[in-house]
Parts: sequence; C-alpha cells; structure tokens
Amino acid sequence: MKHIDRRTLLAGTLAGLATLAARAAPASSSTRLTLRPDRVLNRLPGSYNGFSIETATLEDPEVYHAANRSLVDLFRRLSPHGVLRLGGNSSEFCWWKADEHSQRPEIHVEGHGRTDNWMPQKFHAITPSAVDNLRGFLDACGWTCIYGLNFGTGSPARDAAEAAYVARALGDRLRYFQIGNEPDFYRAENNLLRPRGWDFPDYLAEWMAIARAVIAAVPEARFGGPDVGSSADWVVRFGNAAPRLLEGRLLELTGHYYAEGPPDSPQANIENLLAADPRVAERMDAIIPVARAHQLGFRMAEGNSCYRGGKAGMSNALAGALWGLDYMLDMGARGCQGINFHGGGGSVISSALGDKLPGARDARDLEIARLGTFYSPIAGNPTEGYSPRPLFHAMQAVELLADANLVGTEFDTGGANATAYAAHSKAGWRLALVNKDANRDLTVDLELPRDVPRDGHLWRLTGPSLEAIDGIRFTASPVRSRRGRARLELPRASAAVICFG
Repeated sequence: MKHIDRRTLLAGTLAGLATLAARAAPASSSTRLTLRPDRVLNRLPGSYNGFSIETATLEDPEVYHAANRSLVDLFRRLSPHGVLRLGGNSSEFCWWKADEHSQRPEIHVEGHGRTDNWMPQKFHAITPSAVDNLRGFLDACGWTCIYGLNFGTGSPARDAAEAAYVARALGDRLRYFQIGNEPDFYRAENNLLRPRGWDFPDYLAEWMAIARAVIAAVPEARFGGPDVGSSADWVVRFGNAAPRLLEGRLLELTGHYYAEGPPDSPQANIENLLAADPRVAERMDAIIPVARAHQLGFRMAEGNSCYRGGKAGMSNALAGALWGLDYMLDMGARGCQGINFHGGGGSVISSALGDKLPGARDARDLEIARLGTFYSPIAGNPTEGYSPRPLFHAMQAVELLADANLVGTEFDTGGANATAYAAHSKAGWRLALVNKDANRDLTVDLELPRDVPRDGHLWRLTGPSLEAIDGIRFTASPVRSRRGRARLELPRASAAVICFG
C-alpha cells in the first residue's frame, strides 16, 4: 500500500502542461516505426498472462470449480497456458481447515481492530474440497497455479500441513508455493503484522523456517518469492540469499506493482496513470541482473492500475486497458516472465482491505464492484455468469505476442504519448502499438523486415473515450503489407496489434 510520492506529483504537473500543449498541437501526426530484429530483448513465455486473486475466494469452493463454466471459458479464451496466483492480503488470514475438528487460530497482531488498519479483520477457512475443486478448475482451463501460504498469522506446522494437501491435490498444476504477501509492509502502521523494528534478516529467517517445514512435508516443493509490495531491495537481497539456502528449489523472484493510489486521492487520475513511471525501469534494472545471475525468472505476481481495489472510472475504463497493455509489454521488454493482474469480487477485496473499498464514489460504483472490483479484468459470479472488463481485452492483445521473442523498435512518435513493441517467432511477426494520447491521432509508417508476409490481421482495442467503461471493443480485420512497408491509422486513445504470418 503505497503513498503518493514526488514522482506522482511531478507527473500530475507534467500531464497538465502536456494537455495544454496538446490543445495547440495538430489533431493528427505522422510517425514512423522501424523494427530491429537483431536486438532480442526477452522471450515472452506462453505462460506470460495470469490472474491474481485473494486466497479468501476459496472460502466458497464453488467459485474455482470445473462446473463454473462461464469462468472456465474466459480463462481459456485468454490463454491456454496462463497462471493463476492465490495470495493477497487475505492470504495472511486464511487458515487450513483440514476437517471438522480443526480449530481456527486466534488473531494476535497489533493492527487487529484498528480503523486505520488495511488488513483483514477476520480469518477465512480453506478446506480440502476447495483445493480439490481448484484442481478440477485448473484442469478444465489448462492453467497452472501459484499457491500462497500464510506467513503473517501462520506457522511452519500449519503451512506444512496445508502445503502437503495442496501438492497432492494440484499435482503438476502447482507451479510453486509463495510464502507471505507483501512482507516489506508488515511493519507499516496500516499493517502491523510484525513489530516496527522487524526487517529483512528477520523476514528471511522466518521465511526459511516455514520453507523447511514445507520441504519436510513435500520433498519436491518449489518456491517463488519474496512477493514484496514495492521494495526492489528486498527482491535483490532475497534473490542473492535464497538460492543458496534452498538448493535449487527457488524458481522465480516475485514482486508487486500498482501504478497509482490511493484511489480516493485526486492525484490518482487518468493523466498520471498514462504518464511514464520511472519506478518501473529503476526496479527492473535492479532485479533482472540478479535474477539472471542465479538463473531465475521474475514475475510480477500481483498488481494493477491503482491499489486498494482500483479506482472507478479509471481502472475499469479504456484508460486502464491501454495502461495495462503498455505496462505488460514494457515489462516484458525489460525481462519480466509473467504478469498477474489482481482482481475478484468487491466483497472479497473489501474484506481483504479491512472492510473498505475507497475507489467507489456512489451506489452505482458499489453495484459495479459487486460483480468485480474496479481493477478486476473479469466481472461476475457463479450465479450470474462472468464477462470481460476492458483490462481483459488488453491481456488478450498481449497474448498475441506470447511465446515469441520481443525485439527492439525505433518509434518516432512526434511527441505523442505512444509506444510500440514487436515480437517474432516461427508463427511470424507481431507488432503492438499503443496510443495513450487523448488528443492526437497517429498515422504510422511501418518499416518491416523484407520476409514479412504480405497478408495479416489487425486487432484493434477501441472505445468511446479514455473514461469509457462500456463500448470497449477488441476486433479483427485484414491488413496488408507491400515490400516490407505498411501504413497504420492509430486513433487517439486506442491500441492495435498486427499479426503477419
């Protein structure tokens, strides 16, 4: 849970100046995109796309269930190899109810009962039937799972018992275990799962105690971590220490990222969301060298446009989708191996935030959140069915570039707020262009490799306006190149993916 920093305030000022400048600028600009196939940036795996949900969602065993066909179909529609991550604030207050005789633990944390606390105020029981149903759901959609264990209020014995059952039930659908959620925030005044002086050495010692108990119960256990809220330093320190301690059992480094927040701040707005955030490059420049030095991947295991449930009219709007598409591919170009956007029903997210949902402005927003809080890529429930939100379509666009090598690009935007990415695989070439500018339409001249096929398909992500939450479309049409060149009209507040081959 972040605070507004100088970057956000500066971005707001710059966004205001950019808006004034844009009013005087031409409504349309000519731009050029050139590909650099010899400069491979990263390979986007087939498992790049993913969702993150609160572990407390499993308290209802019927949600992640093979019989929940509407949800299964959306997962399959997004990706055949996606990753579902279970965690969030609620994972620190979930307990393993192995049978009817199991006893709920007592809450012994300082923040419990405080109105300024953003952690859950009650425990949630996870039962074997919920895990069994989760396996059926994963089989039905073809996905794998990152399973979060309770660090905040858990214990080595409780976590090991849960891990043993989860490993048997999920089998090869279990990607790895994570232990704890955003431990770098435990000592914060609005969390207080640990004392104020608690720091990384204390964390690593406690984490290893749980990991060793899990390994004793599940000899083949694999792990990811540290799943921090914002500290790149903790990821680096964990990446340097944990591989030696775990002897090859650590598969990925993980962390979180929320672009804006809190949602009730006026600084959390569309202009700031769509402005470049220097924190992304700073954190990835610190993390990726360490990950590669230890032959580990890095996954953004939880995040979204705005923390604490998202902001109505921004997170669930076209602006949130354009941000998400650009962020996913920017992270991929920097070495990331996967993105899990957080989501779920408003009641579950609200409970995970200490029974608060600050992104809602009125009764209409609360009704929207009932079926999926504002940043959720999917809305719905088992009774009423499920439907995609704008961010889901952005994830679909990114899926078109999965299982391919991202390569360098040179994009002369003419000062417009736009980005471009390119990927190549045996299937052919994929180009993604995102025009986040609210004022400029772009005409893009594409300089392509000579071997690009003449015929392809163009996918467009469009909507009535950046603020629009309805009328968002992701549609396809034919496109043609000639002698390695093509021209694309890219309207303001839209994105496009071109597939050749």
